[in-house]
Amino acid sequence: MSKKNKKIEAEDLINKEETLNEGDTQVENTDENTSETQEQSEETSKESEGDTEENETPESVEEWKDKYIRLYAEFENYKKRTLKEKAELILNGSEKTITAVLPILDDFERAIADKTEDAGAIKEGFELIFKKFIKTLEGLGVSKIETQDADFNVDYHEAIAMVPGMGDEKKGKIIDCVQTGYTLNDKVIRHAKVAVGQ
Repeated sequence: MSKKNKKIEAEDLINKEETLNEGDTQVENTDENTSETQEQSEETSKESEGDTEENETPESVEEWKDKYIRLYAEFENYKKRTLKEKAELILNGSEKTITAVLPILDDFERAIADKTEDAGAIKEGFELIFKKFIKTLEGLGVSKIETQDADFNVDYHEAIAMVPGMGDEKKGKIIDCVQTGYTLNDKVIRHAKVAVGQ
């Protein structure tokens, strides 16, 4: 290889090294620029946070305080109103029932005021009042618990007597109902007192 060619290769190598060095410098400058930009953005965000804190102090704190006081007052009024409604419900909750029963009371007053001596007419009058009373109770959601030829069920019946010697077909069955039971909207309010076959 000639000296001229060696010289050209050496110059090329030097040029390449210079180019690489310039690239490294540019990368270093870019890194420096990036870190400077990050520092500036952090400072800007800190300044904006400081501005926000300064802006919130006098007027917005008063505004939030006013909102809190109003909300608290509304909640207190709601609690008082709810307690008053509950108290009224406890005191006057039976108003619907009493209003439904009052016409039957009127019928009883008319029956007592009647001076008839006819036992058949008196009995018929009381039967009509009784039927009206049963119909009124059904309208209020009260139902009679059926016991005739029914199996004994502890959810609806209360056994007050066990009757022996009734045979296998009557075992566990209701023989007699001593006191009628009732449900109110499918909830037992009084169990039927029954005698059960043993």
